[in-house]
Amino acid sequence: MLSGKILSGKDIALGAFNGEDIKKIIQWYTDEKIMRNLDALPVKPKQETEIKKWLDESSQDTFRFAIRLKDTNELIGYAEINGILWPHRTGWITLAIADESKWGKGYGKEAMQCLIRYAFMELNLHRLQLTVFSYNSRAVSLYEILGFQREGSFRDFLERDGSRHDMYLYGLLRPEWKE
Repeated sequence: MLSGKILSGKDIALGAFNGEDIKKIIQWYTDEKIMRNLDALPVKPKQETEIKKWLDESSQDTFRFAIRLKDTNELIGYAEINGILWPHRTGWITLAIADESKWGKGYGKEAMQCLIRYAFMELNLHRLQLTVFSYNSRAVSLYEILGFQREGSFRDFLERDGSRHDMYLYGLLRPEWKE
């Protein structure tokens, strides 16, 4: 049965980015807390040209969405499926609720549910995978609630503030998915 709600949840919708979003995205890339959850590289603000290039990037193996609140159309983050290996029907996923004032309100869970639904029902993928740093307990909890299985650890993968941290590998197979 087709629901017509592949990219939409109760409070959020996944959609396109627009030119007005660049200033907000630049702000995200100056927030150390956000950047340290998304990237193992040292925190480094991005230039507007870098953001534009990222937004304009288009390929057969990358699907990137703005996460917006339905009631205000406010941009609060992004979600993407990339690195898709079509012969094997596998892809990597990324989720970022980049506006910290929106954390803990269920928007990330809704966005991830939409992204998973899109990957399995629209792109016909069989496997989704992601990595997450061990100190990002909120994300770890979300992925496990959504049915992702921890498949391995990259032990002592990175060092932050003088401490070593693991990076976990999670996977979700279509037959395991419960919408």
